[in-house]
Amino acid sequence: MSIFKYKAFAQDKTLQSGLVEANNRDYVEEILKEKGLAIVTISEMAAAKKFNLSFLNRVKGKDIVIFSRQFSVLVSANVAMVQSLKILVDQTSNLTLKMIVSEIADEVDAGSPLSEALSKRPKVFSNFYVSVIKSGETSGKLDEVLGYLADEMEKDYDMMSKIKGAMIYPAFVLCALAAVGAVMMIFVVPKLTSILTESGTELPLTTKMLIGTSEFMTNYWWLLIIISVGLFLAVRFYISRPRGRRQFDLIKLKLPIFGHLFQLIYLVRFTRSMNTLIVGGVTISNSLKVAAEVVSNEIYRELIEKTIKEVEDGNSISSVFMDSKTIPKMVSQMLSIGEKTGKMDIILARITDFYSREIATMVANLMTLMEPIIMVIMGVAVGIMVAAIILPMYNLASNF
Repeated sequence: MSIFKYKAFAQDKTLQSGLVEANNRDYVEEILKEKGLAIVTISEMAAAKKFNLSFLNRVKGKDIVIFSRQFSVLVSANVAMVQSLKILVDQTSNLTLKMIVSEIADEVDAGSPLSEALSKRPKVFSNFYVSVIKSGETSGKLDEVLGYLADEMEKDYDMMSKIKGAMIYPAFVLCALAAVGAVMMIFVVPKLTSILTESGTELPLTTKMLIGTSEFMTNYWWLLIIISVGLFLAVRFYISRPRGRRQFDLIKLKLPIFGHLFQLIYLVRFTRSMNTLIVGGVTISNSLKVAAEVVSNEIYRELIEKTIKEVEDGNSISSVFMDSKTIPKMVSQMLSIGEKTGKMDIILARITDFYSREIATMVANLMTLMEPIIMVIMGVAVGIMVAAIILPMYNLASNF
C-alpha cells in the first residue's frame, strides 16, 4: 500500500491536510468524499519520505497508552465508537498511529468488529491488547474494559519509565568515561609516554602495558570499530535464534545485582497482564496463553506453558509455580488462595501492587549504590594513569 498526502476543504470551508494509506489514488478520493471533504490536491509520498515517516514516527508504548486513555474516556462518555475513533484521528500526534486509527475507523464503520480491526496491526496492537478488547466486546462492557486497560497500561509504562530513567545516569557516566579514556589513549598518552620511551630507562610493567594499549588503539582504531560492530551483530544474530534467546534470558536472571530486578519485572508483567485479562472476562487458560507472550522471557514463557497444560488437565494454576525457583513461594501460595476463594483478580492485583513497590525500592537502592561504584571505577582509572605515567616521570626527573 502507498501513502498519499492530501489537502481538502471541510464542510465548514476550513482547509485540512493529512495522510491516507491506500492502494491507489481513486480509493483515496472515495475515502475523502465519504468524509464530506472537497479535494484540492492528492499526491503520493516518495519512497524516502515514506521511510522517514515510518522510522521517525514509530508507534511507541507511550502513544498507545495515550490513545487507550482518550479512547476509554470517549467511549465512557457514550460517544459512538466510530465517532470516537474519528475524534482520536485528530487528537493523535503520531502520524503513523494517526493513519492506523483512521483505517480502523473506516473498517469499524464498514461493520468490522474493533478487535478484528486491531488484530490486523500486530506490530502496534499486541495480542494482549486485542484479547482484552475482544473480551469487552463479547461481554458488552467495552467502556469498563477500556478504562481498566488504560489504567494498567499506564502503570506498566510508568514502572518501565522509572527503571529506564534510573539507568540513564550510570549509562551516561560509563559511556562518557569510555569516550574520555579512548581520547586519552589515542591523543594524550602517546605525547606523555614519548618522554619516557626516549629516556631509555627501564619502565614498570603497568607503563609498558599502557604504552602498548595506546599504540594499538592509535594504529588499529579501525580494527577495534570493526570488531565491536562484528561482535554486536553476532550477538544480535545469536539472540534472534530460539536457543540464543533462551540463553540470553537465562543470563539476565542470573546476573549478580540486576538478576533479581529482572525477575521482579517479569513477575509484575505476568500478574498485571493476567489480572487485566481476567477482569476483562478472559478465561484462565486463554489468559495464561496471552500472558506467556507479554512476559517476553523464554524461561518464564516455558514455565507458563507448563502451567497451561496443568490447568487444561484440571490441576491448580499454582502447581507448577510451587516447584519453580524463579517464582517466590508467596506468589504460589497467594495464587492457590485466589483459586480456592474465587478471587483471583483481587489476589493478582495485590501481588502486582506489592512487587511494583518492591521494584521501585530496589531501583532507588540501585541508584544509591551506583554512585559509589562509579566513583570507585573512576578512582581505579586515575590510579592506573598515575602509576603508569606520573610516577615514572617523577622518578626520571629525580635522577637529574
